Amino acid sequence: MKTESLLSVILIGQAVTGVTQLCYSQTKSPNIVFILTDDMGWKDLACYGNRFTETPNIDALAKNGIRFTQAYAACPVSSPTRASIMTGKYPARLHLTNFIAGNRTDKASPVLPAPWKPYLEAREITIAELLKEKGYTTGLAGKWHLGGHDSIAPWNQGFDFTRMIGKNGLDYYNYSIFLDSYKNEFIDKGTEYLTDKLTDYGVEFIERSKEKPFFLYLAYSAPHVVIVPRPDKLMKYFRKYNDADEKFNPYYSAMVESIDDGVGRIIEKLKEVAVLENTLIIFTSDNGGLGLDELGPTPTSMLPLRKWKGHVYEGGIRVPAIFSWTGKIRPGSVSDEYFSSIDYLPTLCNIAGINVLPGNVDGINILPLLTTSGKTGEERPIFWHYPHFSNQLGRPAGAVRVGDYKLVESYETGKVELYDLGNDISESTDLSQRLIQKTQELLNLLTAWRKNVRAQMPVPNPEYIKK
Repeated sequence: MKTESLLSVILIGQAVTGVTQLCYSQTKSPNIVFILTDDMGWKDLACYGNRFTETPNIDALAKNGIRFTQAYAACPVSSPTRASIMTGKYPARLHLTNFIAGNRTDKASPVLPAPWKPYLEAREITIAELLKEKGYTTGLAGKWHLGGHDSIAPWNQGFDFTRMIGKNGLDYYNYSIFLDSYKNEFIDKGTEYLTDKLTDYGVEFIERSKEKPFFLYLAYSAPHVVIVPRPDKLMKYFRKYNDADEKFNPYYSAMVESIDDGVGRIIEKLKEVAVLENTLIIFTSDNGGLGLDELGPTPTSMLPLRKWKGHVYEGGIRVPAIFSWTGKIRPGSVSDEYFSSIDYLPTLCNIAGINVLPGNVDGINILPLLTTSGKTGEERPIFWHYPHFSNQLGRPAGAVRVGDYKLVESYETGKVELYDLGNDISESTDLSQRLIQKTQELLNLLTAWRKNVRAQMPVPNPEYIKK
């Protein structure tokens, strides 16, 4: 047990806004299934306009619920976003601002990456811990990626049932899974496809937990590189590739289809144990897709969004997000409202009847977007802080969005850019010299926010030689 009460998190300054409480009356606490993919791009699903990849089960979630067109990951890389989902806090506040093991530098840059913590601290209170104290059975199947020490492993961060990817996490046929501890390990030797294995664990957890409220965090490693699909799914995509007017990666499409198969199996299991109608299902990604060659051919494209994973432009942070909840969310809804992955924890706490006081987290309750007015109140700013060099050519930068306006600041040069996303989704026209007052307003907001969360900034590079 952590020193703080799990239902009364340490109060932290919140410069933006508090959590709007919206109590949801119910006779039985709803189950929650949170499905997180790894590096899935904004338009990789058929329901988001992809013309090649077949995702009928995920599309069915969207038809039964709400699909967001402007959902955001709190960071353009994996671990920080995962931390934001677990805690409801900005990665900058946690000082977990890069993917675990990220250490790239650039000798030609005037700065070195900011100091950071390559783990989620044990003292942080997770959504799993909060739900567990509320009476939920909690399960993780898949990728943790928030530190490897036993004290910060998922079985010590609120999860009753853990099936965590261990060794060779990028190899879909030669990997290991830790079962509730580092002492119990399943080792695959090329027989069970990793995506399918994680689905198996998700199904097992639902069967075990069906008698009481449960929270399943199903964190697929796919479609992260290395791009290794099931061979039996490839032929139809090869045929599509030969006939396509727009080139795509058939291997990647096959990987995404395996995720879709998994979603279908989860839904069928929920039906089988008669809990589907009392289950909220969330489907999303940890960051934007990979839009360049890395460990093989380019997996996907974010166009018309700018850039991809590792960048604070839209292609790196805008992600698919679908909520499905029978009888609570109007079927076939589409929302253009924006929110961030920091908002999941306060929203789920509200749904489960957990009181999260204003100031406890950085996120807000977005339940109104799902079930009532479609608005959460006044437009509020959301922020990004990535003071690192990504493996995908991203540079140290920060960003803030308020309404349709988004400002991007380079931490190497101090240059700022301003975009009107309402009219320029591709971030192709910099308005900073035309809208000087708006630019300064957003820059002041971003600067004040960094101070408030004590964001760690890049440091001078002693080896830099100015040309």
